[in-house]
Amino acid sequence: MTKRLSLITPSGRLTLGNLLGALRPMRCIEPVEMAATADSSAFYGLSDLHALTLPHEPSVLRTRTEEMALLLMASGLEPATLFIQSHVPAHRSLGYLLECVAHTGELGRMIQFKEKSRRVGASVRASLFTYPVLMAADILLYGATEVPVGDDQRQHVELARDIAIRFNTTYGRVFSVPQAVHPAAGARIMDLADPTRKMSKSAGDEHPGSIFLLDDPDAVRRKVARAVTDSAGDVSRDEERPGVTNLIDILEACGGSAAGLSGYGALKAAVTDAVVAELEPIQKRYRELAADRTYVTQVYAAGAERCRDATAPVLAAAEAAIGLA
Repeated sequence: MTKRLSLITPSGRLTLGNLLGALRPMRCIEPVEMAATADSSAFYGLSDLHALTLPHEPSVLRTRTEEMALLLMASGLEPATLFIQSHVPAHRSLGYLLECVAHTGELGRMIQFKEKSRRVGASVRASLFTYPVLMAADILLYGATEVPVGDDQRQHVELARDIAIRFNTTYGRVFSVPQAVHPAAGARIMDLADPTRKMSKSAGDEHPGSIFLLDDPDAVRRKVARAVTDSAGDVSRDEERPGVTNLIDILEACGGSAAGLSGYGALKAAVTDAVVAELEPIQKRYRELAADRTYVTQVYAAGAERCRDATAPVLAAAEAAIGLA
């Protein structure tokens, strides 16, 4: 049976890039199949422990986690097992065991660690260095065979594979070896204001280059209207024209087509219509869920319980293999 797992860190507000590059691949299991096998095949959640690797405000973290919990459900993932990472203690326990197998050299080569530590400066938290190991624990606890991720997480899934193989070789087979899976389109949606950078949920609530999933149609229209293009004028992909290429990618990922469009005004209008249509049902469902928080709490509590049941034997096997039991 194919097992899938993916987590999103509540370090900001979910964007269109998250929807097209992460949430949509999570939905690729047919709803009927997902509902029938939710307990064992699809585990999706919020990695709030990872959000602790950088300076943060506790109240903001709680707010972001609550908002994202609703958005995962509103985006069509409700039939899967949904959970919050910190509600499943096995993540932390296995994380330490895997730190005893991981090497500092491979952690130091992680691109995200290098980028984030440069931004933070001198006060880099130790957890930022080791969090790829916690991510490996997230994956390996569930026996995940497929991990839907964007381009920026490929290296972390490769590390999880390396750690799993090293643990199995050294102490005996405990873990399945996962592989990353990537969507054919929309895997890397770029910032509208700076199309050389990925659209980021951590860029700030007022950032004009990020379309957030809860942006109203007017906000979407303003952001797309201000999107960077160039002076060429024709609507076509070109690696030397990242702004126009990004708009075409967004349009096509949202089900539209750039064929026959003449000029950037027409392109931006088409992108706006496609994005608004993509977000409308998600926002409608979000409002319904926000009005029934008891139901949301029940869904995540049940998901955490299923996760604890699923991860307990894996953690026990790892502890026994490494010599703790």
